[in-house]
Amino acid sequence: MIVGAARIDYVELPSATAHELTRAFYTKAFGWAFADYGPTYSATRNGTTDIGLQGDPSDALSAPLPVIRVEDLEAAFDAVNKAGGGRRFHFIDPSGSELAVWTEA
Repeated sequence: MIVGAARIDYVELPSATAHELTRAFYTKAFGWAFADYGPTYSATRNGTTDIGLQGDPSDALSAPLPVIRVEDLEAAFDAVNKAGGGRRFHFIDPSGSELAVWTEA
């Protein structure tokens, strides 16, 4: 069991088609301000539940990716595995590249 608050604090959305159009839509509809993190990635930084838009077709998600914030990452990883969850995790290497590791159940 995870001690402390666990909540979704980030959601990545695919926006490979017309990335600027997607970003403009959310800005106009909801007033969200986006910061650029490279040429194809933008994200809100409002401090509650932020939204990331991935505009690179080779990195685009097939569905939204909710990201859960926890106080103890190792305890959360252990709890997910013990509850029968899959074995996959993402990490950032020293140069800033994001990778994922997984194995079949």
